[in-house]
Amino acid sequence: MARLLTESGVSRNAFYSLARKDSVLPNSIRAIAARLGVRTSDFLQDEDVRIAKASLLLRKVDKITGKYPDVDRENAKHTLLLLEEEPVERLRRALIRGQKPDIH
Repeated sequence: MARLLTESGVSRNAFYSLARKDSVLPNSIRAIAARLGVRTSDFLQDEDVRIAKASLLLRKVDKITGKYPDVDRENAKHTLLLLEEEPVERLRRALIRGQKPDIH
């Protein structure tokens, strides 16, 4: 335990202070999660989750481009990313882009 704390840069006092608490999450995180009706763990996404999500996306792109070799990889990836968004958000962005002047 002592070695783990030393290697982590956490003092014994800090560790035992945290160990005595009911929760190590700030009250603000718990309050926001409760108001949104989500779990507090939703705020604590691990890097591995993002890596796994990106890997899954790339596997889907590989499957699509394997079946349809003429499909551009970047277009397939972009389309899959857009399909993960809410339709209303995609529409909102498109409307904003449509209002900007075309400088080309």
